Amino acid sequence: MKRNLIIIGGGLLQIPLIETAKSMGLHTIVFDMSKEAAGMKAADEIVVMSTKDTEGCVREAKKLKLLKDIHGVITAGTDASKAVSAIAAALDLPGIRYADAEAATNKVLMRKRLRSHNVPVPNFFSVWSLKEARDAMDELEFPLVLKPAENMGARGVIKIESREEIQAAYKHSRRYSPTGEMILEEYMEGPELSVDALAYHNNITITGIADRIITREPYFIEIGHNMPSAMSEEILKETERVMKLGMQALGIHTGAGKGDIKITKKGIMVGEIAARLSGGFMSSHTFPYHSGISLHAAAIRIALGDDPGSLIPETNLVAIERGLLSRPGKILSMNGREKMEAIPGVRNVFFTKQVGDIMPEITSNIDKCGHVIVVAETLAEAEQIADKALSHFYIVTDESFSIDWKIVEERARLRFGDRICHVCKSCDGTNCASGVPGMGGTGNMLTFQDNAKALAEYTILPRYIREHVRADTSLEIFGRKIEMPVMTAPMTGAVTNLNGAIGEYELAKILLQSCRESGSLAWIGDGASPEKWDIVKKALKEVDGFGVVIFKPRADTSELIRRMQEACDMGAVAVGMDIDAISFKTMELRNIPGLARDSSAISYIRDQIKAPFVLKGIMSVSDAKEAVKSGVDAIVVSNHGGRVLDQLPGTARVLPEIAASVDKVHVLVDGGIRSGQDVFKMLALGATSVLIGRPSAIAAVGGENAGVKYILKRYEDELVKTMNLCGTSRLQEITGDYLFRIETEKNKTS
Repeated sequence: MKRNLIIIGGGLLQIPLIETAKSMGLHTIVFDMSKEAAGMKAADEIVVMSTKDTEGCVREAKKLKLLKDIHGVITAGTDASKAVSAIAAALDLPGIRYADAEAATNKVLMRKRLRSHNVPVPNFFSVWSLKEARDAMDELEFPLVLKPAENMGARGVIKIESREEIQAAYKHSRRYSPTGEMILEEYMEGPELSVDALAYHNNITITGIADRIITREPYFIEIGHNMPSAMSEEILKETERVMKLGMQALGIHTGAGKGDIKITKKGIMVGEIAARLSGGFMSSHTFPYHSGISLHAAAIRIALGDDPGSLIPETNLVAIERGLLSRPGKILSMNGREKMEAIPGVRNVFFTKQVGDIMPEITSNIDKCGHVIVVAETLAEAEQIADKALSHFYIVTDESFSIDWKIVEERARLRFGDRICHVCKSCDGTNCASGVPGMGGTGNMLTFQDNAKALAEYTILPRYIREHVRADTSLEIFGRKIEMPVMTAPMTGAVTNLNGAIGEYELAKILLQSCRESGSLAWIGDGASPEKWDIVKKALKEVDGFGVVIFKPRADTSELIRRMQEACDMGAVAVGMDIDAISFKTMELRNIPGLARDSSAISYIRDQIKAPFVLKGIMSVSDAKEAVKSGVDAIVVSNHGGRVLDQLPGTARVLPEIAASVDKVHVLVDGGIRSGQDVFKMLALGATSVLIGRPSAIAAVGGENAGVKYILKRYEDELVKTMNLCGTSRLQEITGDYLFRIETEKNKTS
């Protein structure tokens, strides 16, 4: 008669355990909350029950016991050790105490137990609220790590570099905490090892140690692991010693133990130890391929009360796993599996997602879309095979599909840090986190604030009794047709102004590509630092020059012209200068002199340039007329977002008079534009098109290409709706007649 084995968990990572048990002649009874789980289909018998519902699992196990003998209970690759231990106790099966399983599941209890037994762990605090987290920071040394007390797969785990980051980090991590309890601990810098072990009759055998490849801070994403570890014999021996001490401290005397061990400057420290076999295809695939030993079979024997058998490796191959990653969005296609599987040395290719699935930003190990397992004689050979396999993987996603702007804002807030940008609900400068350098304005930020105030003084007057129209937002500018009068403003200084939340090249590339794909046009700048241009132009080259480049008004005219000509040679749609940056703070910090130029000097520069030419920073009628006199093709009414001089008027105040004073040139505007309705207002006040700055930066940092495409589409949709309600079918029909100016106290007295 077959012996009956309960397996807790019916997901992808439990399938090898189920299949191994069946190959051993066992009758498998699989518990999982989803009847459609992949492992449930492989089971001999199923029980639909959440693996986190310990009482429910025990109740169902007792029901089974009334019908048949149950000979063992086990799990692998999932944190279900509490359910396993509870069932084992209730049915008198081999296992560990429930209190020990609880300590091996809850990271706070685990830390306390390990510390009480002198097992090396980082300093830590249990926190249940943001206030408790702030208080705990006073007792800990940065950097820190915040994580849920109970979860796995790096869900909600996040690194914190400063006090300012705690609010956004707490909000992120709290979402993944099923109980609300969190743990805040000091960051353990150094390589990480993954350890599998088996315990039988209190004898602990370390079976496999792998090098984990962790990346994408502030999150901790394992993009792969190498089996066996390449660490020195001394480190491996110490790792084994600490792992055994940890298992003994946690009472793991029967069954499996899985450890994440850190190699730090202070020595070997425990990241965590769980009472189960590892997931991530280590215990199920890479260790067996490396050693020739079925770790699952040995663990099953222990669960049945039998001797695990020989754990001495029979082979010594290198087996590695690599994760398949995707950009956020809806998966439109996934290709390359057959080519990957055909490569000698590739043992397995798993696609864990399918066409139609929605991929989030990768913040944990469960967000990957697949895995590749490779086996070779050496690590170098295995890595070469893996690289070849990954080159065949091709995934296409619709990055703008179902994007959640609140999540984009949350990510941006986290990456900026509170001292750079709060990502306020109303980005109007009244509660800004920083000045210049930073995301804010200069001085008291009155100019920044007045951009929003000036626009708010206008409201929109719709027209309802007229012919029905369908709004067309397209326009021709600089010899190109674009789909909307909304473009991203030039931004550089990702480290200086954005706290390194995104790289300079990445920022430029995201803006350029997103705008191009959205039917818009990105503006980029060369920045204050001389070397920024070399970084930015690389991104410009990748989009065949499809962008507008605005250069700082450097005193070195020959260098200024050289840069502009270089941009033209790459196919730039237009080039120009932001003339208001002659004494910009970030240039002053780098001792880069700016130079004011009269119309004849500007005309000389313009004559050297073959592309359309733009002057940005126009705030007066006289400057607008001088700009036209110098031969420019477009001007941008701009006060640099309030970042050059305080107490300038909002751009919406000066735009009408400036636009009326010039003709035959495009008049663009930026400053305080936060919606499609604001775009409509600026067009009604005389603008040809608008530029958006801070919202674009937030979108790029928090949502990359998808974020920028989303914000552009939102502004376009809001503009279309406003035009349809006002009865304007083309942009040229939007005039001041559609605006109502609110009479303010200031207007009354002026």
